[in-house]
Amino acid sequence: MKMKTFKIGGIHPEENKLTAEVATQVAPLPAQAVFPLSQHIGAPAKPVVAKGDKVKVGTLIAEAGGFVSAPIYSSVSGTVLKIDTAIDATGYRKPVIVITTEGDEWEESIDRSDKLERLEDHPELTPEEIVERVKRGGITGMGGAGFPTHVKLCPPPTAKAECVIINAVECEPYITSDYRLMMEHPDEIVVGLQLLMKAAKVSRGYIGIEQNKPKAIDLLSEKTANIPGIEVVALKTKYPQGGEKQLVDAVTGRQVPAPPAIPVNVGAIVQNVGTAFAVYQAVMKHKPLFERYTTVSGKRLAHPANFLVRMGTPMSQLIDLCGGMPEGDNKVLAGGPMMGRSLMTTDVPICKGTNAVTILSDDDAKRKPVQPCIRCAKCVSVCPMGLEPYLLAKLSAHKLYDRAEHEDITSCISCGSCQFTCPSHRPLLDNISLGKAAVMGIIRARNAK
Repeated sequence: MKMKTFKIGGIHPEENKLTAEVATQVAPLPAQAVFPLSQHIGAPAKPVVAKGDKVKVGTLIAEAGGFVSAPIYSSVSGTVLKIDTAIDATGYRKPVIVITTEGDEWEESIDRSDKLERLEDHPELTPEEIVERVKRGGITGMGGAGFPTHVKLCPPPTAKAECVIINAVECEPYITSDYRLMMEHPDEIVVGLQLLMKAAKVSRGYIGIEQNKPKAIDLLSEKTANIPGIEVVALKTKYPQGGEKQLVDAVTGRQVPAPPAIPVNVGAIVQNVGTAFAVYQAVMKHKPLFERYTTVSGKRLAHPANFLVRMGTPMSQLIDLCGGMPEGDNKVLAGGPMMGRSLMTTDVPICKGTNAVTILSDDDAKRKPVQPCIRCAKCVSVCPMGLEPYLLAKLSAHKLYDRAEHEDITSCISCGSCQFTCPSHRPLLDNISLGKAAVMGIIRARNAK
């Protein structure tokens, strides 16, 4: 059987899925929870609590700051200590709400039972009601950029959705949080997909899973066997298969044009598997998004693990649960080794989009000396967007932004395939990311006139 995959570029880094068969454990509550107000693309959330306020698990603490925004809920019960700033995964100080934990008292409106709620048992759930509950629950994309989910479910009038694709690829090395979620909550994920399909008013749904997760493919195929319109698609193991545009290409064969085009412009709405689970909980259990599955892994880590962790928990607490920071040189990443952010401190809190904390040690933690470009064109051959990374990096380094825009720098998805494959160890993605940010700023300024 030929596996589906995207057409251009791609690589296959060492998988290092050390925690694939490690059952998820519930992380202890933090003594203090820190909630950044920017946990999503778009406007930051606005605090609706003040110092000294009492909150429960599931209490609204910050409301959406606009249409492209999402509310934030407390993951602990206790007292609001302060509204301040703290360093997040970007390395910058950002506005946060800090809550001191006192017990574990939940809002009464949340259904904490294990009873599976099926879509056919809830005729009251119109597409509009589903979208409203998703919006109210603060659901965002939980595998990448953190785009507010309700916005994706309300495409512009110029685009018509034809299918929903669940991104269950998890192509980054080390990360297994989505895999464990599929193995432990397959029924909820399927209902979550059905809810997303009804909200988007489509009759076709796909779950894309890479072939290196055969148990998940078999389990979800079994769960969806008698559900019309839903198909589990087995995909070739290739990075970055989990990129939205690559996944749409692999599953439907359609190419998403360059920005500002998005998947729905070719009929697809893509949602992460963790998002589908969160949608089920928000719509069926009235449970807002305040906890998530997160992998903590690394070759030198004593006990790599998967956790169900409350938002606001410091990463240092999870690292301690895994045996503590290994001796020697270490680099700590929020995310995986390909697209994760290197952290300045492990006191950074777990947020809606934190699917992993990866600890690279020894030689893996160090960059190799940069050598001159040898014009081998490996970076071009692996780029999944069909770009010329060596050229974009050079244009960015020399601040030739007009040319960089002309060469489609905004199409870069920051997957790091170019930098990974470069035999001269050149910082291609670093330069391209700086150039892309500058070009995006120029485009925004031009459009604002």
